[in-house]
Amino acid sequence: MQGLHLTADLHDCQCAARWLVDAQALGAHCAAAVRSAGLQPVGELFHRFPDTAEGPGGVTATVLLAESHLCVHTWPERRAVTLDVYVCNFGGDHSAKAQALLDALVALFAPREAVRQSLQRGLAPAHVD
Repeated sequence: MQGLHLTADLHDCQCAARWLVDAQALGAHCAAAVRSAGLQPVGELFHRFPDTAEGPGGVTATVLLAESHLCVHTWPERRAVTLDVYVCNFGGDHSAKAQALLDALVALFAPREAVRQSLQRGLAPAHVD
C-alpha cells in the first residue's frame, strides 16, 4: 500500500493548443510518456468534453498503470492543466519513474507557473499505548 503521489497544477500553459483539446493526441502522448519513464500501462481512457460558451472543451486522459495511475485534466479556456501520478512501491521503488513521468508532462505543457506537491501514501499510523 505504500507509494508516492505526485500532483502538479499548471497555469498559463504555453504548449500548442492541441495538447489541451485533442483527447487522442494527448492520450497517445501520455501512454508513450508512461513507457518512456519505465512504467507499464495496462489500460487507458481518453475523453474530450463538449465545447461551452467559455471555449473548447477540455480533456481527461487516464492511463491505468501496473504500478497505479496517471491522470491529466485540461482546461483550455484557462490554459491550465492538472496532473496526477500515483505509483505503488510495494514490489519496488517506482518513485524516480513517477518523477520522470511528471517532469515529461510538465515539459509538454510548458507552464509559466507550476505548483507541485508530493505525498507519501500508505504510511502506518503511530500507535499510542
